Amino acid sequence: MGLFGPSLEKQVERALGQVRGMGLEVRALGARVEGKTVTLTGETESMEVKTKIMAAFSGAVKADNIFNAIKVIQPEPAPQAPAPAPAPAERTYEVQPGDTLSAIAQRFYGSASSYMKIFEANRNILDNPDLIKVGQVLKIPE
Repeated sequence: MGLFGPSLEKQVERALGQVRGMGLEVRALGARVEGKTVTLTGETESMEVKTKIMAAFSGAVKADNIFNAIKVIQPEPAPQAPAPAPAPAERTYEVQPGDTLSAIAQRFYGSASSYMKIFEANRNILDNPDLIKVGQVLKIPE
């Protein structure tokens, strides 16, 4: 203890203890004393935390100068899930004279027996797989 109260080093030591007890997110909090100047060091992810530390520390330490050299480190961005694959463009086909669902299925799938895929995808406009009309635009599912 000095003539006029605790030495600067003791004030710094106490103030660091108080700041650490505040539960702020700061890593490697420390201070260098050079003459009557104190330099705060450490790392945090927020300018708000850096400011709170400085306010608490400077209220507890009587120094000629207090420099806040605490680094604000931006956190690593959280890995993002890959964007969902874009939905495949919907294929459509306009019914031509002489077409049947079997013929259309043969064209798109290589198998005439796959006509029910097309029928099921177009239930909103087809009631019967044997009754398609020229000019109808059919969805062709993958």
